[in-house]
Amino acid sequence: MFDEEAILQELSFKAIRSSGSGGQHVNKVSSKVELTFNLAESLVFNDEQKARLLKKLQNRLTKEGVLILQCGESRSQHKNKELIIKRFLELIKVSLIVPKKRKPTKVPKAVIRKRLKNKRLHADKKTNRKKPNID
Repeated sequence: MFDEEAILQELSFKAIRSSGSGGQHVNKVSSKVELTFNLAESLVFNDEQKARLLKKLQNRLTKEGVLILQCGESRSQHKNKELIIKRFLELIKVSLIVPKKRKPTKVPKAVIRKRLKNKRLHADKKTNRKKPNID
């Protein structure tokens, strides 16, 4: 599919301060990790794979074709880096999956006959419930 080692070389990371409440420690430590990946300049993927990724990730990419992911779940910068790499690789794997082409199938004649027979029986049952017409 793709070489994970090579793709990890193309990633760039930046540590930033986490948002939200904290204590005195939160103002000193940059534990949130931001991952950036330039899809347009990537050498790991061929043109077909790049086109698929651009289509699947179009809502997540910047105008320059850069994917930006952030993770601030943990207090540890290293843990956040591991989490963001894992999330990034999963996102790439899911985006590269080629969906199967749907094969249109024909409804068998026996199924059509059975449906029409049941429909006729149900209609007869309803008509038998009516009062007889005496004229």
